[in-house]
Amino acid sequence: MTQYIIYVNQQWVSDHSPEWFASRGPLANAVVSDIRDAGALVFAGGVHEDMDAAFTADATSGTTVLSSGPFAPGEQHIGGLTIIDVADDDTAKAWAGRIAEACGWPQEGRRVS
Repeated sequence: MTQYIIYVNQQWVSDHSPEWFASRGPLANAVVSDIRDAGALVFAGGVHEDMDAAFTADATSGTTVLSSGPFAPGEQHIGGLTIIDVADDDTAKAWAGRIAEACGWPQEGRRVS
């Protein structure tokens, strides 16, 4: 089995009404339940949108420095992720497609090494 991360950048999410977003939650939860029932779920969750609440741990200087905020300012950041453990790329792609349909925005999938 191989683990894959399926994720969305927050910037890929279009502007929608609160009602539209509320309607997507049950659909996304149903897909996550299906992944769990298939025995493929490792983890799924949304990422808090407040970048001011992010923190950085950097040990590249030889001393670990902990600081508030993202490592580098950027226009894109992860909005949510799902980690699955499946037999092959085709199965991972199928789950990514189901997540994209349920959420209503693109997903990117990559193998975890």
